[in-house]
Amino acid sequence: MPYLICKTFEIENGHLLTKHPDKCKFPHGHTRKVEIYLTAADLDAHEMVCDFKIPKLVIGEYLDSLDHAMCINKEDPMYPVFEKEYSPRVIPYDGDPTTEVMAHEIYQVFKKGLKDYVRDKYPYILRESVRLMKVVVWETTSSFAEYWEDGRE
Repeated sequence: MPYLICKTFEIENGHLLTKHPDKCKFPHGHTRKVEIYLTAADLDAHEMVCDFKIPKLVIGEYLDSLDHAMCINKEDPMYPVFEKEYSPRVIPYDGDPTTEVMAHEIYQVFKKGLKDYVRDKYPYILRESVRLMKVVVWETTSSFAEYWEDGRE
């Protein structure tokens, strides 16, 4: 695919990693940068892969649910305490909410959102040929995880 665009979002997000042997087992936070990469073989009638507003429409609400939230493994002994005290800003995970796991989840949510994008609801053109290439989630300024599917769908 010769054309690639990237839309970046920032969220404040906390987690704790139950299985971690060191400091990360304690609650801590990150300013996360989330990058959404979209590709297309050609440009649309407006000379774009798609409008940069589309990624926000597709994933914005989901990312808002993660902003200023604490992500916790449901098996963590402290999960019920966090859930009771801080719901709905506690996000349960089936395992540890590592940056890799979050990148995968954001990818899946975005992929579904692209498929479900209501073309008649918004004035922004989204061609069926536009593909999600990958999602990158930065945990710090020097550490990130990315997720893509085989074939860079």
